[in-house]
Amino acid sequence: MKKSILFLMCLSIGLSTYSQEKQVKKNKSKKIEIDSVQWKKEHYVINRDSAYADPRIGIKKLMGGNKRFIEGRTIKPRQDMNTIKSLENGQEPFATIVGCSDSRVPNEMIFDQGLGDLFIIRTAGQVSAAASYGSMEFAVLKLKTKLIVVLGHTECGAVAAAVERPEDVPGHIVTLINEIKPAVAKCAHLPGNHVNNAVRQNVVDQVNNLRDLDPILHKKYLNGEILIVGAVYDIHTGKVEFLPETLNNLPQPKKNTK
Repeated sequence: MKKSILFLMCLSIGLSTYSQEKQVKKNKSKKIEIDSVQWKKEHYVINRDSAYADPRIGIKKLMGGNKRFIEGRTIKPRQDMNTIKSLENGQEPFATIVGCSDSRVPNEMIFDQGLGDLFIIRTAGQVSAAASYGSMEFAVLKLKTKLIVVLGHTECGAVAAAVERPEDVPGHIVTLINEIKPAVAKCAHLPGNHVNNAVRQNVVDQVNNLRDLDPILHKKYLNGEILIVGAVYDIHTGKVEFLPETLNNLPQPKKNTK
């Protein structure tokens, strides 16, 4: 009887050891696969340097990061001490995000990006003024960032206020509402959710305003040196939709004939 019990104990320990060794080997195998071509393809990973050099690739990189986010497969890139040390002497963000201040729209999280990847400007309703324009120009001229994304989001409170037009708006909040009112008027006749229709139109209008903004953004956009596009984040699903109307007929970079 004692021999049987001893045998079963030894067998149990042996199986447990074998299982642990098998798991270790499996984990090692996984580590080898990470960053492989197949792994990058499955996780929509796009080379960061390529995204910085080409704004069209930058758009794809943001799309890939958002896919990881909504699929629950975030990789949280460039969020370690080594990255912090590598950025001590400067930054090269591959995209500027002009977004809303809403706490439900954390840009690095929804695009699954890391330190030094995104240059972010946030105001309620992503309404821009002189300081915001200067920040965008700084990113383009000093940091050489070639992609600007105007990012709105569904159920935006600033846009809702412009739709509802409350009386006696306190303080400077009225300036936000007044900036968004033209977008509200343009889509007032459309069926569906009035706020979300206006959110979309507001993004389109802001994209067009930035494309026409002198003296820096307008010229660089026309020359194809930078791209300015729009997107809307859905707070219900986590998905970012890049608006087709802002992706059509984008300027091509002019070839250097010298």
